[in-house]
Amino acid sequence: MLAQQLINAISLGCVFALFALGFTLIFGVLRVVNLAHGAVFMAGAYVALVTIVDLGLPLWAGMGAAFLAAGLLGAGIDWLILRPLRQRDAPELILMVATIGVATILANGVRILFGPDNLRFPQGLLPEDVIAVAGIRVTVIEILIILVSVSLMVLLMYAIKGTRYGRALRAVAESPRAARLMGIHVERMFFSTSFLAGGLGGMAGVLIGLYSNALYPLMGEPMLLAGVAVVILGGMGSIPGALIGGLFLGFSQVLSVAYIGSSARDAIAFGLLFAVLLLRPQGLFGTAAQRKA
Repeated sequence: MLAQQLINAISLGCVFALFALGFTLIFGVLRVVNLAHGAVFMAGAYVALVTIVDLGLPLWAGMGAAFLAAGLLGAGIDWLILRPLRQRDAPELILMVATIGVATILANGVRILFGPDNLRFPQGLLPEDVIAVAGIRVTVIEILIILVSVSLMVLLMYAIKGTRYGRALRAVAESPRAARLMGIHVERMFFSTSFLAGGLGGMAGVLIGLYSNALYPLMGEPMLLAGVAVVILGGMGSIPGALIGGLFLGFSQVLSVAYIGSSARDAIAFGLLFAVLLLRPQGLFGTAAQRKA
């Protein structure tokens, strides 16, 4: 029983981590709490649905379209909304409020286009076979979620740690002014970061849509709440923290449902989060902020 629940927790935690990676990437580089990330996550799921149902393309094409469309949407939000505010030296709170407005517009736009009812991916999109090993049952969807999430996380970690682009990205995250003096095109890095974060969010939307078998206009709101919890738990701007925090939240939710009940799922998960932050307010991998006189 425990081993079975751990498999379920890993698949759900991987989606949380993938979503939180985009969220923390934007904060780490742009220093913006992007509350439109949940709407980008939702939009990616709907793009995949249209690609598969209306265009008749396979799942891999739908996932690619979701990554591209959500990435362009994230980059568009940065270019059209956040960039003009940055140029006017708007405070971070104003940027955050602007993303709330964008999220509301996107959610209502999807509701107008597709209606408020739940939609589902077509049956038979993935094999319904179940692999049983030592009494543990693993579905094809869970395997797909784990493989796709882990692959994207590994690629992202390599890009940040082992490439010239990653070094430039870390320089911008450390100090945009110093990075600009070193010849780095800061606005271009902001734009590419928003595209990458949006793409990760859109891919997470497709995976959670397959996992829960339900797409609806407000599906990004509970995921945004979970993403904020994961990022705070792992440490704002910390990529390893997003990975560990996502798995932590996935394990706590799945195990609480299995052994206590679904009504206590969020209370236990966020109660554990609160307990961790009491002991380490900066998060597991965050650094404590220095108070200046």
